[in-house]
Amino acid sequence: MSSGAWTGAAVAAVTAAYALGSRRLSTTPVSSAMVFVGAGVLIGPAVLDIVDLTHDAAPIIALLEVTLALLLFTDAMTIRRRDLRTGGFLPGRLLGIGLPLTIGAGWLLAWPLLPGLTLWELALVGAVLAPTDAALGKTAITHPRVPALVRHGLNVESGLNDGMVLPFFLLFLAAIPGTHYASEGVAGVFWRALVLSTVLGLLVGWAGGRLLQWSRARGWVTREWRHVYLPAVAAGAYELAVVTEGSGFIAAWVAGFACGFALRRHPAGGDEERPDHTAEFTENLGELLASISLLVFGAVLLGPALEHLSWRIVVYAVLSLTVIRMLPVALSLAGSGLRLPTVAYIAWFGPRGLASVVLALLVVEEHVPGVELLGNVVAITVGLSVLLHGVSAVSLAERYGRWHEKAAATTPDLREGTPVTATPVRRRLGRSHPPEK
Repeated sequence: MSSGAWTGAAVAAVTAAYALGSRRLSTTPVSSAMVFVGAGVLIGPAVLDIVDLTHDAAPIIALLEVTLALLLFTDAMTIRRRDLRTGGFLPGRLLGIGLPLTIGAGWLLAWPLLPGLTLWELALVGAVLAPTDAALGKTAITHPRVPALVRHGLNVESGLNDGMVLPFFLLFLAAIPGTHYASEGVAGVFWRALVLSTVLGLLVGWAGGRLLQWSRARGWVTREWRHVYLPAVAAGAYELAVVTEGSGFIAAWVAGFACGFALRRHPAGGDEERPDHTAEFTENLGELLASISLLVFGAVLLGPALEHLSWRIVVYAVLSLTVIRMLPVALSLAGSGLRLPTVAYIAWFGPRGLASVVLALLVVEEHVPGVELLGNVVAITVGLSVLLHGVSAVSLAERYGRWHEKAAATTPDLREGTPVTATPVRRRLGRSHPPEK
């Protein structure tokens, strides 16, 4: 049997096994991300050697890129303008102040700990590890005892920061000699990858949403094909940007905003299905691909990285999940009126996930000189995040929820009690609370 066939069989077996025990595991501290990453390490070259990056690099990178594009699209599609107006001070501060500070802190602390990397390669480390993936600690944003303001803020932050970090990432790549983006120059990257891709994403997403509503109003499209239609819109935006040498990820992210806005702005007459329900198939597909992607991450990145550990990599990974995330969050929330336990809770739940993995692999494709060290740092940081945020999600959500209930009982005007409009929680890896039946 070929290597590819063994890889497919192993992925199918792990996915089926987790599906059969998913409800049972949802009541334990073991998250789905921990299962898939751990299984990936097991079937990778570090242990069983079923998946080999040398032979499977192209399909693996394609899988991860498709997954990220789909998740960027669905994440953006669920975000509404009112999410930034109602209780918007929290995501606004986290994204407008906290995100740039996180990139800067990651860049600064990488300098003494990761010798051998150039100035812009160090900047790439900061950018790659800046976006969060709330799915790795999903209970933190779904637990009913956690105040709605906090759940809303973490949900919106996670849905937007992976797209917002892309311009930083591309501009840093353009500053590194020898990369594809460097040949275009910073100005070329700005106009082609940022401006052109944004325009294409807006056009494709808006047209896609309007055409779907037009077809629905006339009864031309079935429910099943309505759900299949959205991945086609995401793929169209992504590929159109790629063929024009722009950024497919930025186009897919912007297309999600435009498509969601068009669906909400122009509802089909007599059809009450909400846009988040229309996107259910797309989100479920993204969840499946994300699960498989984390398994592949464990096999081809984390497993080999564990064989090349150094104290510098471990220290930076720990700092990335603590100081580099928590200090910028604390600074961004200064003067917000939120209590210290709330700031600590929000600061801790900034897990690193799929976006960081895919951005690291894009660096691999660009043949950046320090790619091996950068890849190991990202792999160890994401792996540590999967473990620590997954294990702590339930217990910390319960503990913080109890604190909030006591504080709210004695302080009626508690800032954490600010009412917000419910935002649909994206269907991503991790468990919800309580577990589904």
